Order: sequence, then structure tokens, then C-alpha cells
Amino acid sequence: MRRTKIIDVLKMDAYGTDMNVKGWVRTRRGSKQIAFIALNDGSTIRNIQIVADMDRLSEDSLKPVTTGACLSVDGKLVQSQGKGQSMEIRADRIEILGTADPNTYPLQKKGHTMEFLREIAHLRPRTNTFGAVLRIRHHMAIAIHTFFHERGFFYFHSPVITASDCEGAGQMFQVTTQNLYDLKKDEKGAILYDDDFFGKQASLTVSGQLEAELAAMGLGAVYTFGPTFRAENSNTPRHLAEFWMIEPEVAFNGITENMDLAEEFIKYCVQWALDNCRDDIQFLNDMFDSELTGRLEGVLKEEFIRLSYTEGIKILEEAAAGGHRFEFPVYWGADLASEHERYLVENHFKRPVILTDYPKEIKAFYMKQNDDGKTVRAMDVLFPKIGEIIGGSERESDFDKLLARIGEMNLPMKDMWWYLDTRKYGTCPHAGFGLGFERLLLFVTGMANIRDVIPFPRAPKAAEF
Repeated sequence: MRRTKIIDVLKMDAYGTDMNVKGWVRTRRGSKQIAFIALNDGSTIRNIQIVADMDRLSEDSLKPVTTGACLSVDGKLVQSQGKGQSMEIRADRIEILGTADPNTYPLQKKGHTMEFLREIAHLRPRTNTFGAVLRIRHHMAIAIHTFFHERGFFYFHSPVITASDCEGAGQMFQVTTQNLYDLKKDEKGAILYDDDFFGKQASLTVSGQLEAELAAMGLGAVYTFGPTFRAENSNTPRHLAEFWMIEPEVAFNGITENMDLAEEFIKYCVQWALDNCRDDIQFLNDMFDSELTGRLEGVLKEEFIRLSYTEGIKILEEAAAGGHRFEFPVYWGADLASEHERYLVENHFKRPVILTDYPKEIKAFYMKQNDDGKTVRAMDVLFPKIGEIIGGSERESDFDKLLARIGEMNLPMKDMWWYLDTRKYGTCPHAGFGLGFERLLLFVTGMANIRDVIPFPRAPKAAEF
């Protein structure tokens, strides 16, 4: 008999139909006469109840049916006589595909901490929580591709291995085939890369933005969606060493169009989650964050606040003067901390905020300089519970200004001639932004730690599985 997914079974009302379902045992309860088995196959947060009557099935055959065991069940779909479900499957035959020793299987029917589940990340997709998170993660990826495809963007694959540091921070993972125990060096002690695979120092990318800018100069509107890497020693609930980034880049867009795109994009993703992941979101709302559904719906109702960094600093300084305690100091020129961003969103405006026109000293070299000589056309989208969820800017399209800024920041640009060429040959205004995929997932799922919205988190001293 052909298998039917549980998500499809739960949509049926064809009682009396014979069917086969397969899945993993969530719970088993009952008596010597009858057993009730909650079966889940990952297709939905909801289980199907299997009723095993001992008149039909021997007690010995059901002994291995414990939490975590994998079953194939042939039976008839019937209306349920019990509470909690409208239908169930009355089993005619149960085949045990895989047992799970109840003495060692770690996912017994009890509460588990997120920290414990990270230690067994190879098994946590079997839990209700991570089944929900990973299904939402899939839907958000589909939403992102659909959004850009429908608007005429082209999906552009930027390289994972690169010789350029987009952000100029130097926090990059090096890629090499050299023998690290016997590195060749010159007379000054500098490492020689002549015999290395690429013949130069190479690293894992921190961003696909620079390559996306090149593509936008020929294709008009592109987006990247791929893994990025940061070798910063940040053990926080908001940072990963390996994460996924979405980076649209659009020729002929300025900062205003960039803000419009960012707001439309993120609202589209939230609406998609509410339309397609309602059961999973409701589960996470009930179990982890009782304000989750309301917060998601709230994002869709109102336009995002747009104000300058200078105005934002003034609000924060007034809050501090009025008695609000910030851990980090507030002053013009400071790189805002998450607590500052969240104050603007959660306490002052009570809705998402797009902050613009940051001091040029705290932003990257490629951002368009304003006429005041002090600020750049940067934009950060700030969200409740998260802080910054999107960072972007209008890019500097003037060759001389860009070159001067690179010099001011002492950036090693000898290998970036290709980037500067776009300002020499047919330059144009263009803008883009980056969305950390896991930051979006934190907001949509209500999870508290970014390590719990990616299958296998990579962080300092954490590279298992």
C-alpha cells in the first residue's frame, strides 16, 4: 500500500479508507487491551493517533513500540471517539522499521532545555519545536525566492571563497592547502602563498554584496542567498560564525527606494509565514512566546518609522537623561548597541524603525557620502526583540570619492581593481541591503537564541555534527 503523509491524512474526511502511514512514535499510552500511539512523520506539527487493538495485534509485537521508534502502519481511517482529534487510524498491521531503546533514547516525553538539545542537534529535528522551526525555515526560503522572482530580480550566485574583505573588518576564516606546521615565509616573516592553491591569501566570504553590485551593473536587479562566515569571537544569542544572507542589489535605486524595498520585502515574508505556517507558529506561540502571533500581525498593520541616526540619538539621550538606564553610553558617533535599537522600536515608537544617515566613521567604505561630509546614506531596519535585522545603503558611485574613502580607511584594495572598474565604466546610482536569514527566523519563530533556528550552529568552540 502506498504511504500517505500525515499532513494529507489530517485533511481527509474519507472515513473507512484503507491507508498506510509511516513515522516516529511521539508517545504511547493505553492498557493491556488497547494502545494509543501518537505518530508524526515531520510533514506537520500535528500527530495522527494510531489505535492498536490487542484483539488484532499481539502484545509482544507492540513491545518495541516506544518513544522514538519508527513504524509503518496499515489501517483504516475512522472518526475518533476520544478528545483532542477528529480522526484516527485503526491499525490492522504495524511494522517496526526501527527501534529506539527507551533506556538510552534521549528524547523521552519530558521537557528538554535548548542547551541540552544543542548537544544532540542530530536528533532535535524530531522534536516538535525544531520540526516547527525547520519547516518555517523552509517556507521563509521559498518566500524570499518568490518575492524577488515575482519582481524581476535575478538570483545571482556569489563565490563562497574570496580574496576580498567586503566589510574591511578582517574577521575572516582563511582557506588554504598549505601545511600549517611548515609554512613558507619570506625574510620579513610574512607567509608566502606562491605554492598555495590559489596563489594568494583566500578566505570564506563575509558577504556577497560586492559581487552582487557587479551583477546589478549588467542585470539591473539581482539578489544573493547563500552562506556567509564571520570569524568573530561573539558568544551571544544573536551571532553565528556561519549564517545565511540575502543581499539584493538594484541599479538606479537610491536610499528611498532601498527603504521601500526592504519594508515591502520583510512584510511579504511575515505575511507568507502567517499564511503558510500557521500551525507551527501557533505551537511556538503557545509554548515559547505568547506574543509571537500578535507581534507578527502587528508588523503588517503599520508603516515603519523612518528617521535619521541624529534624531534617534537625540531620543536616546533624552531617555537616558530621563532615567532610562543603558548599559552602553549614548552619544553622536556611537555605534548603536542592540539595547539602543530595541528601545527605539519597543519603548519609543512601538513599531519597526528604519534608521538612516549614520556617521561615516562607523560604516563601511562603499556607502554613499552625504553632502554634510559627516554622514552616509546608510539604513538599518530595527525590529522588536531583535534590534537590527537589515543593514543596507545607497552605494558610492563616484570613483574619486570611493577611492578617497578607501585611502582614508587604509583598506588593502590592491586586489579590488574589478570593484573600482564599475565606477570607471558606466557607473550609476545603485543601492542594496543585507538580511541575515537567521535574524529573520528569530523574529518569525519567537526563539530566543540564534543557534536554535539553524540546523547545526557554528560558533566559537562549536563545530560538532
